Amino acid sequence: MEATSLQVLILLLLPIFLIIYFRFIHRKSTTPPGFTDYPLVGTIPEFLLNRHRFLHWTTEVLIRTPTHTGVLSRGPGKIKGFITANPANVEHMVKTNFDNYPKGSRFIYILQEFLGRGIFNAEGESWRTQRKIASYEFNTRSLRNFVMDSAAVELHNRFIPILQQAADLNRVVDIQDRLERYTFDNICKVAFNFDPGCLAGDGTSGGEFMKAFEEATTLMAKRFISIFPGLHSIKKLLRFRSELQLERSIATVHKYANDIITARLKDTNGKTDEDLLSRFMGNSEYSLEFLRDIVVSFILAGRDTTSSALTWFFWILSSHPEVEQKILDELNEIRVSSCKSGSDCYSFDDLRRMHYLHAALSESLRLYPPVPLDTKDCLQDDIMPDGTFIGKGWFVTYNTYAMGRIASVWGNDCCEFRPERWLEEEEGGKGNMVYRPENQFKFPVFHGGPRICLGKEMAYTQMKLVAATIIEMFQVVVVSEEKMPPEHVLAFTIRMKNGLKVRIRKR
Repeated sequence: MEATSLQVLILLLLPIFLIIYFRFIHRKSTTPPGFTDYPLVGTIPEFLLNRHRFLHWTTEVLIRTPTHTGVLSRGPGKIKGFITANPANVEHMVKTNFDNYPKGSRFIYILQEFLGRGIFNAEGESWRTQRKIASYEFNTRSLRNFVMDSAAVELHNRFIPILQQAADLNRVVDIQDRLERYTFDNICKVAFNFDPGCLAGDGTSGGEFMKAFEEATTLMAKRFISIFPGLHSIKKLLRFRSELQLERSIATVHKYANDIITARLKDTNGKTDEDLLSRFMGNSEYSLEFLRDIVVSFILAGRDTTSSALTWFFWILSSHPEVEQKILDELNEIRVSSCKSGSDCYSFDDLRRMHYLHAALSESLRLYPPVPLDTKDCLQDDIMPDGTFIGKGWFVTYNTYAMGRIASVWGNDCCEFRPERWLEEEEGGKGNMVYRPENQFKFPVFHGGPRICLGKEMAYTQMKLVAATIIEMFQVVVVSEEKMPPEHVLAFTIRMKNGLKVRIRKR
């Protein structure tokens, strides 16, 4: 009887002992450079302790490892995956051995019900076809038309009046929310020839869509950091609250996308080749469901990434007045040389001359990339350039957020916001500083290799237009007194958890 009681006591105390051992004793006695691999359970205990801060945790580990690479294990001999912030490894994954690292069945399966067969969840011939069709919309002519006919009009007719009113009333504004509405209206107009009127407050359904879209992307992202693959399927079967919420959010998103397509199909006056959606609608083989997947995918690309980048840019600029002044000096110089007043809209050529602003935006992207992580599958055993073995069936991830914070990649001042690192003297020795692009594998914010972002130039052009216009007209003052970075929500993009509250002051 006593032995039985003792056994029960041991069983009750064992979990407590393991927690104390893994969290305190073992951690103090060993200082591994990578992820801690515990007996029997691999990296699971460390993962559970840090899942709520996954991005910061993996960044800390990758910074301290000699090759800036870490391997995750689910148990002895059962290696699950690989995370890296090594530029050579990134190039190997996305270019050199591209075919060995597809999106993979795990990625596609998790996102299937949300993105369907859209370009960001497609492989092989389907992906190549979609990319080829989409590429027609990202030439110089389309880019120029986007700036002058959509982005600039939306900015001056809707966005700026909102900021002017906030300045007049000394009202606090969530600029993240306004930027998301602005980029949402823009991508709908340029890609689908549809104006949701979300920024102006005209479209009630647009507001509902945005809320549902944010919920869906956040809940979907959590599936990727689940300890058990396929756990969401069980939760869905058992009708967990989170899965029910996701189901409702996806239904709202899909209904909105279907409404856009239905409206376009009824529009007999529009041309058939004037926008991205029309190019896909021109193929009779594409079903309505596939067109819906196209709409959702490009809203994800055109809204979330650019608005995230601009939100973090305005936050970091608020604590660097010297950078803001240099941007103002550059804008004034462009105004003088173009013989324009401050009320005139910047031309496409004006935007291309904004080298310092381009550098400041790139520096912000380096530290706060909109898509901080990118994950793929490994088809066959491989060896990375840094010597790390990668097994067939592993997931492989590169951490862009961590790469911006590694001294061996960006120098000892890697954690400083210094736009000058992107500038070099113009050829000819005139002393003018021009923007110098970085290696895409050292700066994979727009990915790299065959899957490099088609909308890179469009994103930069839109960001420069918005930033230049707002900075010239207003001072954006962050309300929060906190000096630490705002808490983020890790969805498909890195969003500020509670938005970015600011006061607008006219210059």
